[in-house]
Amino acid sequence: MTNLRIGRRAALAGGVAVLASPAVARAQADPIKLATLTPLTGAGGSYGPSMAKVAATVVEGVNKAGGVNGRRVVLVSEDDQTSPEAAVRAARKLIDVDKVSAIMGTWASSVTTAVAPLCWESKTFLCTVSGADSITLLPHQGFLVRTQPNSKLQVTRVGEFILSLGAKKVFTMIPQTPFTQSTFDILNAVLPKSGATHQSLIYDDKKTTYRTEVDQALRTSPDVILANGYTPDTVVLLKDLYRAGFKGKILGFAYSINQKLVDQVGQNEVVEGVYTFAPASAEDSTAYDKVKAAVGSSNPDPYTSQVYDHINMVLMSMAIARDSSGVAIKDNIRKVTQGGGKTVDNAVDGIKAITAGEKIDYTGASGPCDFDERGDIVDCKFRYEQIKAGKFTVVKIA
Repeated sequence: MTNLRIGRRAALAGGVAVLASPAVARAQADPIKLATLTPLTGAGGSYGPSMAKVAATVVEGVNKAGGVNGRRVVLVSEDDQTSPEAAVRAARKLIDVDKVSAIMGTWASSVTTAVAPLCWESKTFLCTVSGADSITLLPHQGFLVRTQPNSKLQVTRVGEFILSLGAKKVFTMIPQTPFTQSTFDILNAVLPKSGATHQSLIYDDKKTTYRTEVDQALRTSPDVILANGYTPDTVVLLKDLYRAGFKGKILGFAYSINQKLVDQVGQNEVVEGVYTFAPASAEDSTAYDKVKAAVGSSNPDPYTSQVYDHINMVLMSMAIARDSSGVAIKDNIRKVTQGGGKTVDNAVDGIKAITAGEKIDYTGASGPCDFDERGDIVDCKFRYEQIKAGKFTVVKIA
Protein backbone atom coordinates (compact mmCIF):
# COMPACT_ATOMS: atom_id res chain seq x y z
CA MET A 1 0.00 0.00 0.00
CA THR A 2 2.79 2.36 0.87
CA ASN A 3 4.52 1.62 -2.40
CA LEU A 4 1.27 2.25 -4.23
CA ARG A 5 0.80 5.69 -2.58
CA ILE A 6 4.38 6.66 -3.44
CA GLY A 7 3.79 5.55 -6.98
CA ARG A 8 0.65 7.63 -7.23
CA ARG A 9 2.40 10.70 -5.81
CA ALA A 10 5.28 10.22 -8.19
CA ALA A 11 2.85 9.84 -11.03
CA LEU A 12 0.95 12.97 -9.92
CA ALA A 13 4.17 14.96 -9.65
CA GLY A 14 5.21 13.73 -13.04
CA GLY A 15 1.84 14.73 -14.44
CA VAL A 16 2.21 18.25 -13.10
CA ALA A 17 5.67 18.45 -14.60
CA VAL A 18 4.33 17.30 -17.95
CA LEU A 19 1.53 19.86 -17.79
CA ALA A 20 3.92 22.64 -16.79
CA SER A 21 6.61 21.95 -19.34
CA PRO A 22 4.71 23.31 -22.38
CA ALA A 23 4.25 26.63 -20.56
CA VAL A 24 7.92 26.72 -19.62
CA ALA A 25 8.85 25.84 -23.17
CA ARG A 26 6.56 28.57 -24.50
CA ALA A 27 8.12 31.12 -22.14
CA GLN A 28 11.58 30.11 -23.26
CA ALA A 29 10.53 30.25 -26.91
CA ASP A 30 8.79 33.65 -26.69
CA PRO A 31 10.66 36.12 -28.88
CA ILE A 32 12.76 38.89 -27.36
CA LYS A 33 11.32 42.25 -28.34
CA LEU A 34 13.54 45.29 -28.93
CA ALA A 35 12.91 48.60 -30.65
CA THR A 36 14.47 51.43 -32.59
CA LEU A 37 12.98 54.89 -32.12
CA THR A 38 14.65 57.00 -34.77
CA PRO A 39 13.76 60.13 -36.77
CA LEU A 40 12.32 58.66 -39.96
CA THR A 41 10.81 62.09 -40.68
CA GLY A 42 11.33 65.66 -39.47
CA ALA A 43 14.63 67.50 -39.06
CA GLY A 44 16.53 64.26 -38.47
CA GLY A 45 14.75 62.34 -41.20
CA SER A 46 17.85 61.90 -43.33
CA TYR A 47 19.44 59.77 -40.59
CA GLY A 48 16.67 57.65 -39.07
CA PRO A 49 16.05 55.17 -41.90
CA SER A 50 19.70 54.12 -42.04
CA MET A 51 19.84 53.84 -38.23
CA ALA A 52 16.81 51.55 -38.21
CA LYS A 53 18.12 49.52 -41.15
CA VAL A 54 21.47 48.70 -39.56
CA ALA A 55 19.75 47.47 -36.38
CA ALA A 56 17.41 45.26 -38.42
CA THR A 57 20.37 43.78 -40.31
CA VAL A 58 22.16 42.87 -37.07
CA VAL A 59 19.01 41.23 -35.68
CA GLU A 60 18.56 39.26 -38.88
CA GLY A 61 22.09 37.91 -38.59
CA VAL A 62 21.66 36.95 -34.93
CA ASN A 63 18.39 35.16 -35.66
CA LYS A 64 20.01 33.18 -38.48
CA ALA A 65 22.74 32.14 -36.03
CA GLY A 66 20.19 30.82 -33.50
CA GLY A 67 19.05 33.93 -31.66
CA VAL A 68 19.94 34.87 -28.10
CA ASN A 69 20.01 31.86 -25.77
CA GLY A 70 17.88 30.06 -28.32
CA ARG A 71 15.25 32.80 -28.54
CA ARG A 72 14.38 34.69 -31.70
CA VAL A 73 14.63 38.49 -31.62
CA VAL A 74 11.87 40.74 -32.94
CA LEU A 75 12.79 44.35 -33.73
CA VAL A 76 10.05 46.99 -33.83
CA SER A 77 10.84 50.25 -35.65
CA GLU A 78 9.01 53.48 -34.79
CA ASP A 79 9.33 57.06 -36.06
CA ASP A 80 9.93 59.77 -33.44
CA GLN A 81 9.35 62.41 -36.17
CA THR A 82 12.15 64.47 -34.52
CA SER A 83 9.36 65.61 -32.18
CA PRO A 84 9.17 65.07 -28.40
CA GLU A 85 5.38 64.73 -28.52
CA ALA A 86 5.43 62.12 -31.28
CA ALA A 87 8.33 60.33 -29.59
CA VAL A 88 6.44 60.02 -26.30
CA ARG A 89 3.42 58.51 -28.09
CA ALA A 90 5.66 56.04 -29.91
CA ALA A 91 7.59 55.14 -26.75
CA ARG A 92 4.38 54.47 -24.81
CA LYS A 93 3.29 52.11 -27.55
CA LEU A 94 6.65 50.33 -27.58
CA ILE A 95 6.69 49.96 -23.78
CA ASP A 96 3.00 49.28 -23.03
CA VAL A 97 1.89 47.38 -26.14
CA ASP A 98 4.98 45.84 -27.70
CA LYS A 99 6.64 45.19 -24.30
CA VAL A 100 10.16 45.87 -25.58
CA SER A 101 13.16 45.49 -23.29
CA ALA A 102 15.22 48.24 -24.90
CA ILE A 103 14.73 51.30 -27.09
CA MET A 104 17.66 52.37 -29.28
CA GLY A 105 18.58 55.31 -31.49
CA THR A 106 16.83 58.40 -30.13
CA TRP A 107 18.50 61.27 -31.97
CA ALA A 108 17.35 64.77 -30.98
CA SER A 109 18.20 65.73 -27.40
CA SER A 110 14.67 67.04 -26.86
CA VAL A 111 13.29 63.64 -27.89
CA THR A 112 15.58 61.71 -25.58
CA THR A 113 14.79 64.07 -22.69
CA ALA A 114 11.07 63.41 -23.19
CA VAL A 115 11.37 59.64 -23.61
CA ALA A 116 13.93 58.84 -20.91
CA PRO A 117 11.54 59.08 -17.91
CA LEU A 118 9.19 56.57 -19.55
CA CYS A 119 12.11 54.19 -19.92
CA TRP A 120 13.50 54.32 -16.40
CA GLU A 121 10.01 54.19 -14.86
CA SER A 122 9.25 50.99 -16.82
CA LYS A 123 12.80 49.60 -16.50
CA THR A 124 13.21 49.72 -20.26
CA PHE A 125 16.83 50.23 -21.30
CA LEU A 126 17.56 53.27 -23.50
CA CYS A 127 20.51 53.75 -25.87
CA THR A 128 20.79 57.21 -27.41
CA VAL A 129 22.91 59.25 -29.83
CA SER A 130 21.83 62.58 -28.29
CA GLY A 131 24.56 64.87 -27.00
CA ALA A 132 23.07 67.35 -24.50
CA ASP A 133 24.85 67.25 -21.14
CA SER A 134 21.52 67.37 -19.33
CA ILE A 135 20.52 63.89 -20.53
CA THR A 136 22.89 61.83 -18.40
CA LEU A 137 22.23 64.17 -15.49
CA LEU A 138 18.65 62.90 -15.44
CA PRO A 139 17.83 60.40 -12.64
CA HIS A 140 17.86 57.49 -15.09
CA GLN A 141 19.04 54.95 -12.49
CA GLY A 142 21.44 53.33 -14.96
CA PHE A 143 18.81 52.59 -17.61
CA LEU A 144 20.57 54.81 -20.17
CA VAL A 145 23.86 54.97 -22.06
CA ARG A 146 24.82 57.18 -24.95
CA THR A 147 27.42 56.61 -27.62
CA GLN A 148 27.38 60.27 -28.69
CA PRO A 149 29.93 62.43 -26.86
CA ASN A 150 28.28 64.91 -24.52
CA SER A 151 28.07 68.63 -25.17
CA LYS A 152 31.12 69.42 -23.08
CA LEU A 153 33.36 67.12 -25.10
CA GLN A 154 31.88 68.10 -28.47
CA VAL A 155 31.78 71.87 -27.99
CA THR A 156 35.25 71.92 -26.42
CA ARG A 157 36.59 70.26 -29.58
CA VAL A 158 34.56 72.70 -31.73
CA GLY A 159 36.11 75.63 -29.88
CA GLU A 160 39.60 74.22 -30.33
CA PHE A 161 39.00 73.75 -34.06
CA ILE A 162 37.68 77.32 -34.40
CA LEU A 163 40.85 78.59 -32.76
CA SER A 164 42.92 76.49 -35.17
CA LEU A 165 41.29 78.47 -38.01
CA GLY A 166 42.85 81.62 -36.58
CA ALA A 167 39.59 83.07 -35.27
CA LYS A 168 39.62 86.22 -33.17
CA LYS A 169 35.91 87.11 -33.18
CA VAL A 170 33.39 84.26 -33.05
CA PHE A 171 29.60 84.54 -33.25
CA THR A 172 27.25 81.62 -32.54
CA MET A 173 23.75 81.50 -34.06
CA ILE A 174 21.59 78.76 -32.55
CA PRO A 175 17.91 77.91 -31.90
CA GLN A 176 16.67 77.04 -28.42
CA THR A 177 17.61 73.42 -27.68
CA PRO A 178 18.64 71.44 -24.59
CA PHE A 179 22.30 72.18 -25.41
CA THR A 180 22.03 75.90 -26.23
CA GLN A 181 23.13 77.32 -22.88
CA SER A 182 25.87 74.73 -22.40
CA THR A 183 27.21 75.62 -25.86
CA PHE A 184 27.47 79.26 -24.85
CA ASP A 185 29.07 78.42 -21.51
CA ILE A 186 31.70 76.10 -22.99
CA LEU A 187 32.68 78.44 -25.84
CA ASN A 188 32.85 81.35 -23.41
CA ALA A 189 35.38 79.32 -21.43
CA VAL A 190 37.41 77.84 -24.31
CA LEU A 191 37.77 80.71 -26.81
CA PRO A 192 39.15 83.46 -24.53
CA LYS A 193 42.03 81.21 -23.48
CA SER A 194 43.60 81.96 -26.87
CA GLY A 195 42.47 85.57 -27.08
CA ALA A 196 39.26 85.11 -29.11
CA THR A 197 35.99 86.82 -28.22
CA HIS A 198 32.57 85.16 -28.39
CA GLN A 199 29.09 86.59 -28.88
CA SER A 200 25.86 84.80 -29.63
CA LEU A 201 22.11 84.92 -30.23
CA ILE A 202 19.18 82.51 -30.10
CA TYR A 203 16.84 82.50 -33.11
CA ASP A 204 13.39 81.07 -33.83
CA ASP A 205 13.95 77.99 -35.96
CA LYS A 206 10.50 78.31 -37.56
CA LYS A 207 11.19 81.65 -39.27
CA THR A 208 11.46 81.89 -43.06
CA THR A 209 14.25 84.48 -42.95
CA TYR A 210 17.03 85.40 -40.53
CA ARG A 211 18.15 88.63 -42.17
CA THR A 212 17.56 90.63 -38.98
CA GLU A 213 19.58 88.14 -36.94
CA VAL A 214 22.31 88.04 -39.60
CA ASP A 215 22.58 91.84 -39.57
CA GLN A 216 22.90 91.73 -35.77
CA ALA A 217 25.70 89.16 -36.00
CA LEU A 218 27.60 90.98 -38.76
CA ARG A 219 27.64 94.23 -36.79
CA THR A 220 30.17 92.51 -34.47
CA SER A 221 32.53 91.88 -37.46
CA PRO A 222 33.01 88.15 -36.77
CA ASP A 223 35.64 86.17 -38.63
CA VAL A 224 33.89 82.85 -37.80
CA ILE A 225 30.19 82.13 -37.45
CA LEU A 226 29.09 78.89 -35.76
CA ALA A 227 25.76 77.94 -37.35
CA ASN A 228 24.39 75.54 -34.76
CA GLY A 229 20.86 74.67 -35.88
CA TYR A 230 19.23 71.76 -37.68
CA THR A 231 19.12 71.29 -41.46
CA PRO A 232 15.85 73.16 -42.32
CA ASP A 233 16.71 76.39 -40.46
CA THR A 234 20.41 76.22 -41.40
CA VAL A 235 19.46 76.20 -45.09
CA VAL A 236 17.72 79.54 -44.54
CA LEU A 237 20.54 80.91 -42.39
CA LEU A 238 23.29 80.08 -44.90
CA LYS A 239 21.35 81.69 -47.73
CA ASP A 240 20.87 84.86 -45.68
CA LEU A 241 24.55 84.96 -44.72
CA TYR A 242 25.47 84.65 -48.41
CA ARG A 243 23.04 87.40 -49.45
CA ALA A 244 24.43 89.64 -46.72
CA GLY A 245 27.91 89.23 -48.18
CA PHE A 246 29.57 87.52 -45.21
CA LYS A 247 33.15 86.68 -46.21
CA GLY A 248 34.37 84.98 -43.03
CA LYS A 249 34.42 81.29 -42.16
CA ILE A 250 31.27 79.29 -41.30
CA LEU A 251 31.28 76.14 -39.21
CA GLY A 252 28.35 73.86 -38.40
CA PHE A 253 27.65 70.42 -37.02
CA ALA A 254 27.57 67.70 -39.67
CA TYR A 255 24.16 66.46 -38.52
CA SER A 256 22.84 69.74 -39.93
CA ILE A 257 25.21 70.70 -42.73
CA ASN A 258 25.04 67.49 -44.72
CA GLN A 259 24.42 66.35 -48.29
CA LYS A 260 20.69 66.94 -47.89
CA LEU A 261 21.38 70.58 -47.02
CA VAL A 262 23.71 70.99 -50.01
CA ASP A 263 21.03 69.55 -52.27
CA GLN A 264 18.35 71.83 -50.81
CA VAL A 265 20.48 74.96 -51.12
CA GLY A 266 21.10 74.18 -54.76
CA GLN A 267 23.85 76.81 -55.14
CA ASN A 268 27.40 75.72 -54.51
CA GLU A 269 28.55 79.28 -53.83
CA VAL A 270 26.23 79.46 -50.77
CA VAL A 271 27.96 76.54 -49.07
CA GLU A 272 31.43 76.79 -50.62
CA GLY A 273 34.12 76.67 -47.94
CA VAL A 274 31.76 75.84 -45.06
CA TYR A 275 33.33 73.58 -42.41
CA THR A 276 31.54 70.72 -40.69
CA PHE A 277 32.24 68.80 -37.53
CA ALA A 278 31.07 65.44 -36.17
CA PRO A 279 32.12 62.57 -33.93
CA ALA A 280 33.99 60.16 -36.19
CA SER A 281 33.17 56.53 -36.74
CA ALA A 282 36.00 54.05 -36.32
CA GLU A 283 36.62 53.98 -40.06
CA ASP A 284 39.56 51.59 -39.86
CA SER A 285 37.57 48.97 -37.92
CA THR A 286 35.99 45.74 -39.11
CA ALA A 287 32.78 46.80 -37.37
CA TYR A 288 32.60 49.88 -39.61
CA ASP A 289 33.02 47.61 -42.64
CA LYS A 290 30.00 45.66 -41.43
CA VAL A 291 27.97 48.88 -41.15
CA LYS A 292 28.91 49.85 -44.71
CA ALA A 293 27.77 46.47 -45.97
CA ALA A 294 24.55 46.57 -43.94
CA VAL A 295 23.34 49.94 -45.26
CA GLY A 296 24.95 49.84 -48.70
CA SER A 297 27.00 53.00 -48.21
CA SER A 298 30.72 53.69 -48.46
CA ASN A 299 30.41 56.50 -45.90
CA PRO A 300 27.66 55.81 -43.34
CA ASP A 301 26.96 58.59 -40.87
CA PRO A 302 28.18 58.32 -37.26
CA TYR A 303 24.66 57.84 -35.88
CA THR A 304 24.21 54.69 -37.95
CA SER A 305 27.54 53.40 -36.63
CA GLN A 306 26.39 54.15 -33.09
CA VAL A 307 23.07 52.31 -33.51
CA TYR A 308 25.01 49.33 -34.85
CA ASP A 309 26.82 49.40 -31.52
CA HIS A 310 23.56 49.83 -29.57
CA ILE A 311 21.93 46.69 -30.92
CA ASN A 312 25.08 44.57 -30.62
CA MET A 313 25.70 45.65 -27.02
CA VAL A 314 22.09 45.00 -26.02
CA LEU A 315 21.99 41.53 -27.59
CA MET A 316 25.25 40.44 -25.95
CA SER A 317 24.20 41.87 -22.58
CA MET A 318 21.13 39.63 -22.64
CA ALA A 319 23.24 36.66 -23.64
CA ILE A 320 25.56 37.15 -20.67
CA ALA A 321 22.62 37.60 -18.30
CA ARG A 322 20.58 34.76 -19.79
CA ASP A 323 17.71 37.20 -19.31
CA SER A 324 16.08 39.60 -21.75
CA SER A 325 14.82 42.28 -19.33
CA GLY A 326 15.85 45.91 -19.26
CA VAL A 327 17.33 45.29 -15.82
CA ALA A 328 19.51 42.52 -17.22
CA ILE A 329 20.79 44.84 -19.95
CA LYS A 330 21.51 47.59 -17.41
CA ASP A 331 23.41 45.22 -15.13
CA ASN A 332 25.52 43.62 -17.87
CA ILE A 333 26.21 46.15 -20.63
CA ARG A 334 29.58 47.17 -19.16
CA LYS A 335 30.56 43.49 -18.88
CA VAL A 336 30.21 43.38 -22.66
CA THR A 337 32.23 46.52 -23.39
CA GLN A 338 34.61 46.91 -20.46
CA GLY A 339 35.01 43.45 -19.03
CA GLY A 340 38.22 42.48 -20.80
CA GLY A 341 38.57 39.23 -22.66
CA LYS A 342 38.15 38.33 -26.32
CA THR A 343 37.74 41.30 -28.68
CA VAL A 344 34.57 41.06 -30.78
CA ASP A 345 32.87 43.46 -33.19
CA ASN A 346 29.46 41.82 -33.60
CA ALA A 347 26.81 40.01 -31.58
CA VAL A 348 26.98 36.71 -33.45
CA ASP A 349 30.62 36.18 -32.54
CA GLY A 350 30.07 37.66 -29.09
CA ILE A 351 27.19 35.33 -28.26
CA LYS A 352 29.22 32.33 -29.44
CA ALA A 353 32.06 33.34 -27.14
CA ILE A 354 29.69 33.92 -24.23
CA THR A 355 28.08 30.52 -24.78
CA ALA A 356 31.56 28.98 -24.69
CA GLY A 357 32.18 30.62 -21.32
CA GLU A 358 34.59 33.31 -22.57
CA LYS A 359 34.73 36.93 -21.47
CA ILE A 360 34.35 39.48 -24.25
CA ASP A 361 35.34 43.07 -24.95
CA TYR A 362 33.21 44.72 -27.64
CA THR A 363 34.82 47.37 -29.85
CA GLY A 364 32.34 48.81 -32.27
CA ALA A 365 31.82 50.89 -35.39
CA SER A 366 31.87 54.10 -33.36
CA GLY A 367 35.00 53.06 -31.47
CA PRO A 368 35.56 51.59 -28.00
CA CYS A 369 32.22 51.74 -26.21
CA ASP A 370 33.48 52.53 -22.72
CA PHE A 371 31.02 54.35 -20.45
CA ASP A 372 31.48 56.28 -17.23
CA GLU A 373 29.17 55.89 -14.25
CA ARG A 374 26.65 58.35 -15.71
CA GLY A 375 26.42 56.47 -19.00
CA ASP A 376 28.54 58.91 -21.03
CA ILE A 377 31.01 57.66 -23.61
CA VAL A 378 34.49 58.34 -22.27
CA ASP A 379 36.13 59.53 -25.50
CA CYS A 380 36.01 59.37 -29.28
CA LYS A 381 37.60 60.85 -32.39
CA PHE A 382 36.13 63.74 -34.36
CA ARG A 383 35.91 64.35 -38.10
CA TYR A 384 36.33 67.81 -39.67
CA GLU A 385 35.35 68.43 -43.29
CA GLN A 386 35.05 71.37 -45.68
CA ILE A 387 32.69 71.77 -48.63
CA LYS A 388 34.58 72.30 -51.88
CA ALA A 389 32.67 72.49 -55.18
CA GLY A 390 29.65 70.91 -53.50
CA LYS A 391 31.63 67.98 -52.11
CA PHE A 392 32.68 67.22 -48.53
CA THR A 393 36.46 67.01 -48.18
CA VAL A 394 38.13 65.68 -45.05
CA VAL A 395 40.28 68.27 -43.30
CA LYS A 396 41.36 66.02 -40.45
CA ILE A 397 40.24 63.24 -38.11
CA ALA A 398 41.55 63.60 -34.58
